[in-house]
Amino acid sequence: MANSYVHTCLRVRDPEASQAFYGALGFEPRGRLNFESAYNLYMGLPGGGDVLELTVNRGHDAPYDLGTGYNHMALTVDDLGAVLRDLEPLGVQPEKAPYHPGGRDDLPLIAFVADPDGYRIELIDGGVFETPQDPAD
Repeated sequence: MANSYVHTCLRVRDPEASQAFYGALGFEPRGRLNFESAYNLYMGLPGGGDVLELTVNRGHDAPYDLGTGYNHMALTVDDLGAVLRDLEPLGVQPEKAPYHPGGRDDLPLIAFVADPDGYRIELIDGGVFETPQDPAD
């Protein structure tokens, strides 16, 4: 049996705001799984699996400590400007204007946004992305 990536789990406080945010990024609601003290909301991109698990811990109202280990998840988008415009009514602004990472014009434009709980999301313009590799020194 081959290994396969299943999902990323994020703990969220406001499931409606989180679903609206990820919905603006193209994610679709897929289902819910209830537990005694929490529930999971599953979301996925069209044609893909349920790769995003939003966990809502009942009675947890304080912001989650995101720690120093998490940095971001990355998504490709067909039109970065359009996605940023879709996020604007939700009160979401990019950390800074879209830019080429490291000043490298050979890489696509990117922008970072934060979801309602502060998780950073990298948006990569162009819809298709292969992780760039520089030759070893």
